[in-house]
Amino acid sequence: MQAGRIGRVTSTERVAEIDLDALRHNIRHVRDVAHPARVMAVVKANAYGHGALPVARAALEAGAAWLGVAHVSEGVALRKAGIEAPILAWLHTSGTDFTSGVEHGLDLGISGWELEHVVAAARELERPAIVHLKIDTGLGRNGCPPEQWDALLSRAVSYQEEGLIRVVGVFSHLAVADEPARPETDLQVQAFREAVAAAENAGIDVEVRHLANTPATFSRPDCHFDLVRVGLGIYGLSPFSDQGSAELGLRPVMTLSTTVSNCKEVPAGQGVSYGYAYRTQKPTTLGLIPVGYGDGVPRIATGAPVLVGSRIYPVVGRIAMDQLVIDFGTTGLVDTPDSPLGRRAVLFGGAGSPPVEDWAAAAQTINYEVVTRISDRVDRVYVDGRQEAGDDDGA
Repeated sequence: MQAGRIGRVTSTERVAEIDLDALRHNIRHVRDVAHPARVMAVVKANAYGHGALPVARAALEAGAAWLGVAHVSEGVALRKAGIEAPILAWLHTSGTDFTSGVEHGLDLGISGWELEHVVAAARELERPAIVHLKIDTGLGRNGCPPEQWDALLSRAVSYQEEGLIRVVGVFSHLAVADEPARPETDLQVQAFREAVAAAENAGIDVEVRHLANTPATFSRPDCHFDLVRVGLGIYGLSPFSDQGSAELGLRPVMTLSTTVSNCKEVPAGQGVSYGYAYRTQKPTTLGLIPVGYGDGVPRIATGAPVLVGSRIYPVVGRIAMDQLVIDFGTTGLVDTPDSPLGRRAVLFGGAGSPPVEDWAAAAQTINYEVVTRISDRVDRVYVDGRQEAGDDDGA
């Protein structure tokens, strides 16, 4: 989990500013949307690049009931940092330390093969493991195939009767909920209901049924059940192509910025960056922005926006490992009071900044990927109004 610091951005070369107030707003809004279902804040992959520990703390303060991670190691790190809330880890390999997961009181997602490994850990520790059984309702990735579900239930009930596990949940994951008109979600919901009914008929007291991801939380109330698992939404980003964050009542949490590190006038026909994929059409001023794909900025995102002052300028030429270039479109800036040298350059963020979706479009990817891939070379600074007021919780 990445370290960071609390406070307003003052002087730093590259910074991902994480607005914890915005994150709390998003959690509260998702709680209202999903009520009476509870909210699991998904903080896997270092909280989508935002910083797992500060985000986890802020999410719980705002009313999230659970935390979700992919890997046991992510959950154990949160436990060691003092997080006591329920944490579910659901993606395992043959190298997963199930003993550590059970020892630290993680809830463990089970698709089939993992069950005996978890049971072995429970026997070793003389402590029952808490498990959620996962049914594959159509995504085709993790989860128990429907034809093997009854057999998994039988094994789980047997181990539960021995006191080695406690089955508390049944869950699945949706494939196309970000396209609300598609009928496959209806099929998945029906398959999920059937899987839950089979679990109950097998004698399992299912405390938490969870299926909804961020898009289903906002578009499919019938998917809410007892718990919604929200990742992208808590970071203030929309999963829908036809709706932005503001339309969903969300506030983007990450703002990525740096400063203009160099600017110079060049003639018409000047090639820019590797391969000369861009040449200036007229005399102009080029600005050097000291971030690149080594910082997680997508290499192919030529044309993406960068805000300097009150204007947006396009990325021109190929993005390099450490830097990219913008075209100011005019001359007469260098060595004048209007020089952009040293000014803040914002790639994407909250109100007044280019939306991360513009960078995703330029990179031919999704907003999830852009924020998640921002590397550890970029400082995280956590903006928290309560911290600035003197309420320091150590996040």
